[in-house]
Amino acid sequence: MKSLRLYAILYLIFLYAPIALLPIFAFNDGTVIAFPLKGFTLEWFKELLTIPALHAAVLNSLIIAVSSALIATCLGICAARAGTRFAFPGKKGILGLIMLPLVLPEIIVAVSLLVVLLQLGLPLGSWTVVLGHVLMCTPFSIAILNSAFQSLDVSLEEAAIDLGETRWSSFRLITLPLVMPGIISSLLIAFTISLDEFIIAFFLTGTNPTLPVYIWGQLRFPQKIPVIMALGTILVLASVILLAIAEYFRRRGVARTGQADAGGFL
Repeated sequence: MKSLRLYAILYLIFLYAPIALLPIFAFNDGTVIAFPLKGFTLEWFKELLTIPALHAAVLNSLIIAVSSALIATCLGICAARAGTRFAFPGKKGILGLIMLPLVLPEIIVAVSLLVVLLQLGLPLGSWTVVLGHVLMCTPFSIAILNSAFQSLDVSLEEAAIDLGETRWSSFRLITLPLVMPGIISSLLIAFTISLDEFIIAFFLTGTNPTLPVYIWGQLRFPQKIPVIMALGTILVLASVILLAIAEYFRRRGVARTGQADAGGFL
């Protein structure tokens, strides 16, 4: 047991130590990423405010991430409800096919999408990145929303229908409020995945790069590394906050149902 605990601690250190170095060098008053540190400075964070190309990349990423999260969550609601409430031919195969992007290498998915889009003669741009991100985010949304729909009592909807509500109104008035924590969690997770995703954006983006693609382009210039460290620090902090909020809503949804918590993101 002690050896297993030691292994877990060493694994976490190996996994998160590089991330812990980001804020250390982001506040370092020097362009060389190495110890010893020269001093404390906020210059690199101030420089982020003076780069128009960075601002355009951030705006493009936010538009893509919001669009991907909304579309993926809507598709996730439909798939999760169908998978938990109805039986139809080929159900397991269809759901398995939808969840396939979870296990496929992203570079294979990106190259395949690129080939298909080029064969169709469609121009690359932000909307093609949205399509790729929706493909990657939808399985995560389904996985989150499946647990939300499975924890619902079917008799609640049936009782509403017996009392005169239509299927749509019972879904809107009864089901959606009960699964809303799962929906919010799905939106936040899909937004975070889309905002941080690089490989699909690299292959499918047009003339307006996303934030990860912009960062990759700046890594070729050594003098830009401290600024990228500062930007990475902000992104890590934002990702942690979003994941914490998503986990809060997930646990809130589990608490509503009164079931045991089987674990989540954090």
